[in-house]
Amino acid sequence: AGHRFLEKTLPSGRHYGRVLEVGAGTGEHLPFVRHGFDTYTVTDLDPQALAVARRKAAGTGLAGLSFVAQNAARPAQADASVDRLIAAHVLEHLERPHEVIKTWRDTLRPGGVLSVLLPTDPGLAWRLGRCLGPRRQAEKKGLPYDYIMAREHINACYHLLGLLRHYFPDSRTAWWPLGLPSTDLNLFVAIHAER
Repeated sequence: AGHRFLEKTLPSGRHYGRVLEVGAGTGEHLPFVRHGFDTYTVTDLDPQALAVARRKAAGTGLAGLSFVAQNAARPAQADASVDRLIAAHVLEHLERPHEVIKTWRDTLRPGGVLSVLLPTDPGLAWRLGRCLGPRRQAEKKGLPYDYIMAREHINACYHLLGLLRHYFPDSRTAWWPLGLPSTDLNLFVAIHAER
């Protein structure tokens, strides 16, 4: 639901020449992209995850795709070289997010768009949702869900929103599913910010 929501909240009818997706994992986001592009670079630190993403994309017929192993916090692209940077379910995992956001901003061309999807962790709805679904599934598999989440989600959503607003004061936010601007009442927030 989150990946579809991020794309649905992006203004339609636009074309982005160079798109960079950071922390793409196994390529979950790409099928939901609704805009045109010339090149789309799918990146992740894990080459095995990228291999899965490449296999998934092979049957789509999309042209201009490339798959590159790189760190989401330090993209290898030159400053002012990207028209859209996508970070779906990434920023909550990264250390020193204020530096990461500044780096991402610098990577964008003037007029370029940063699109970020965040879970509303540690909001009430997010914590309740964990109890109803993922925690039970993880425990059935013998995985220590709370330990994994404590290690993985190291940045609170409301702190990340503050950092994003600092570097992109005119950013637009959309909330899912209730649409009210609250980390406690929603599961995801989509942010689109223009440089």
